Amino acid sequence: MRPFSDIKKKYKYIVLQKLVIASILIGFLSSFLALTLKRTTEYYETIFFHKSIVSPWLLIVFPVFGLSIIYFLRIYLFKGKSNKGIKEVFEVTKNKNKNLPIYKVPSHFINGLLTVAFGGSTGIEVSTVVATATIGSIAQRKENTFRKYKSELIGAGVAAGITALFGSPLAGIFFVIEVISKKKTKAFFLTIGISILIATGLLHLLDEAPLFPIHNITWNYYAIPYFILLGILAGLNSVYITKTVMFLKSIFAKLNNDYHKVLIGSAILSLSLLFFPQLYGDGYHAMRALLHTDATVSFTLLLSTLAIILLKPIITSVTLAAGGDGGVFAPSLFAGAFLGFLLATILNTYFHAEVIPINFMILGMAAVLSASIHAPFTSLFLICGATGSYTLFIPILVVCLIAKYTSKYIYPYTVYSIIPTTK
Repeated sequence: MRPFSDIKKKYKYIVLQKLVIASILIGFLSSFLALTLKRTTEYYETIFFHKSIVSPWLLIVFPVFGLSIIYFLRIYLFKGKSNKGIKEVFEVTKNKNKNLPIYKVPSHFINGLLTVAFGGSTGIEVSTVVATATIGSIAQRKENTFRKYKSELIGAGVAAGITALFGSPLAGIFFVIEVISKKKTKAFFLTIGISILIATGLLHLLDEAPLFPIHNITWNYYAIPYFILLGILAGLNSVYITKTVMFLKSIFAKLNNDYHKVLIGSAILSLSLLFFPQLYGDGYHAMRALLHTDATVSFTLLLSTLAIILLKPIITSVTLAAGGDGGVFAPSLFAGAFLGFLLATILNTYFHAEVIPINFMILGMAAVLSASIHAPFTSLFLICGATGSYTLFIPILVVCLIAKYTSKYIYPYTVYSIIPTTK
């Protein structure tokens, strides 16, 4: 008769094998889903945005059409079940009896695509996070030996999805650690490590380019005081984003008729897009243009940039409250880029600081995201991966930490930790 210790070792080895296989499958499916959603959304968003620039009346039609389709899909295809965003992932990882149902994959994929492609002022990142978390949750339920590895397998799916979206494995790891799960076991690092390796391999196989490719970056030590100022302003801006989302969600929650929310939200969104088309969709097109802008500085430009920074959280909140699928991830990057541009332009124009605007845009993106989701290391590696450069590693780290603790000092919550229905 075999000793009990040998049987136990064999059982652990079998479980380990199954975890490795599950992690490979989760990594591939999650990264493939993320890249498919990313490329599909970019393709249709670009087409529809350019069409709307030629024919501005489409800016009125697109939001109504997109949000209406999402409304009817929720009623008739998804049986009235709503999407709560990342909050659902938190609830599932903390509660052994809760799981993410399989419909979350097509629901978030379709709704995220429709929201952004038709002008909803948010991004696909949160849609991707929930859909990929669902892949991990499904895998966990398929095998009895995986019951105690729920957080690990959900984290593997999320990490692969973030890696695929931003081309940064470290961003995938830190996002799970800082935002999704505090659990750090050997199985946790094994499953996440394998999934991001698969995601990274798929990125190289498909020759996926950085989201915001930047070349020939440099920075100077004399700009450090200005970086600190940017970090503080980013923290303040993130509090404004959080408070705005909270307030407008509560306002829309008072409307009893869901389709009235769609119509009102669409009207506000359309009107805003007519004046500021930069707010269309995830805004990445506007951010890329801003990163390479050589526009003549004027008071009108500064005023319009400030208006965009203040308006973005409002339009994002309206988009989500009207039924759109998304969150504050992309809007934080957007607001940060424009905040960095505004500060650099003011410093150069009125104080002759001779700072590099593109650096401030990159730092602004990382800082506002860090402050908005309280995840400085996620933001650091995400922006380095998204730009394809680690030259600004130290300045980004500094502004991310300053922004996070500034926002946390003023208001200790994020949209994920304070509002049950925030996405």
